Amino acid sequence: VASSSSRLKKFKHIPNKLHLALTLPGTLFSAAYITMDVVTSMVADRPVVIFSRTTCCMSHTIKTLINGFGANPTVYELDEIQNGQQVERELQQMGCNPSVPAVFIGQRLVGGANQVMSLQLRNQLVPLLKSAGAIWI
Repeated sequence: VASSSSRLKKFKHIPNKLHLALTLPGTLFSAAYITMDVVTSMVADRPVVIFSRTTCCMSHTIKTLINGFGANPTVYELDEIQNGQQVERELQQMGCNPSVPAVFIGQRLVGGANQVMSLQLRNQLVPLLKSAGAIWI
């Protein structure tokens, strides 16, 4: 196992030049400090991001709904990644309560299951996914 100092990578877009250690590919950042800037960087350049927990039935429902439209969301399972609890706290500070699922479309926090389902019932979810470039039809 490589030492944490050999895995450090500097992210210049994060204020105070915070250094974060990267974990294995496909997982999340590993660091003592997680900031909203890290959450923001996790959703940057991705049309749809879902913060989830593998044991959360509502997270599963929202992932299934969005996948059903042909979107391919980036999903972060907070119970499977390092510092998932810290990221969850940051999501709560951003207004996600409950913290999962937390859905970002077009780099904007849409909210949780209730907000996503409300968008669907008002026929606003598909246009939002289209405008974010997540689906084309």
